[in-house]
Amino acid sequence: MVGHVDHGKTTLTKALSGTWTDTHSEEMKRGISIKLGYADTAFYSTKNGEYYAKGKNPNGKKDAEEEFLRSVSFVDAPGHETLMAVMISGAAIMDGALLLISATETCPQPQTREHLAALEIAGISNIVIVQNKIDIVTRERAINSHKEIEDFVKGTIAESAPIIPVSAHHDVNLDMLIKTIEETIPTPNRTNEDQGLMYVARSFDINRPGTRPDKLKGGIIGGSVVEGSFSVGDKILIAPGRRIKEGNKIRWEPLRTIIESVKGGGLDLENIHAGGLCGIATPMDPVSTKADELSGQVMAREGELPPIWSELNVNLELLEYMVSASEEKSNKVRPLQPNEMLMVNSATATSVGTVSAIKGKKASIKLRLPICAKSGSRVTLSRRIGTRWRLIGHGTIIG
Repeated sequence: MVGHVDHGKTTLTKALSGTWTDTHSEEMKRGISIKLGYADTAFYSTKNGEYYAKGKNPNGKKDAEEEFLRSVSFVDAPGHETLMAVMISGAAIMDGALLLISATETCPQPQTREHLAALEIAGISNIVIVQNKIDIVTRERAINSHKEIEDFVKGTIAESAPIIPVSAHHDVNLDMLIKTIEETIPTPNRTNEDQGLMYVARSFDINRPGTRPDKLKGGIIGGSVVEGSFSVGDKILIAPGRRIKEGNKIRWEPLRTIIESVKGGGLDLENIHAGGLCGIATPMDPVSTKADELSGQVMAREGELPPIWSELNVNLELLEYMVSASEEKSNKVRPLQPNEMLMVNSATATSVGTVSAIKGKKASIKLRLPICAKSGSRVTLSRRIGTRWRLIGHGTIIG
């Protein structure tokens, strides 16, 4: 779920899954998403061709097994301009995107434009555009809004994306939206023979204050398995891990632990395969997982861990124009400069780096915080303009 702030991403997530993802105290106080929100649901289709989400059978019956289509996970990404790194992290672990655009405001709004650019940079091509809040505009405004959306996406990765008008607040046209998601965002063909790889997007301490030592439970990590599978009992590494200072030198050491239990879609599982979101319980000290301490790290079995990079060599693909809050072509992207500082996003990891060398379309970037990623992986690059980071392109890691 991506799009401008207050265009209905969290409301639509709840309409489809029954889960209100803004649970952080600051989110409830300010009325905006700050962290990535997660929700699982299932899609069904009746013999009459009616589509519905789990628990919302249009005939008032229980969900029938023979009508089950697939389980689906949603990531509700924040729309505020200062939280672009969080949005990019969400896009990195998904197979497709719903781009929400409110009919009550002219299109595009600043983060509508920027989020679409981020999807393009992240390589997310399976997109459904959701024209939300049609219940509180006139027929004429809804038609004009639809035309604005069509004009906006011309020449972009979403040019051929379907546009579905809905009212997330009143559950209007959600059946057509589910049908369109099924047709537009297929489940990728993933084999179980691949080495297991999981992007960690959240981590938790689930113990209540004052819990007795003998009752403490180990740390929890959550995210998306993007390759292969994991099983209960697997010995795993979480990298880059923890920072260790030895004299004047600093090194990073992966965390070693085992999988005690797995949850996915609200169910206890023996193993988890690529696709969807999951939570993994470990015997790790919960202090090491509290408050998303391990967000941005990578989990793999011993012997299957991708390289840890303190310096990245990348092939560059810069945007022609910087995505701006006002005019789409107000700022031409200038070439990278030696010693320039950039924000680097790799999957769920965010780091800041300094350009140490630049030659043509190749650059070397020294990172303040190392990242764990496969050679050939894509990283997104942002440049500091004034008080915030703006997307300028992406790079491919070369070994």
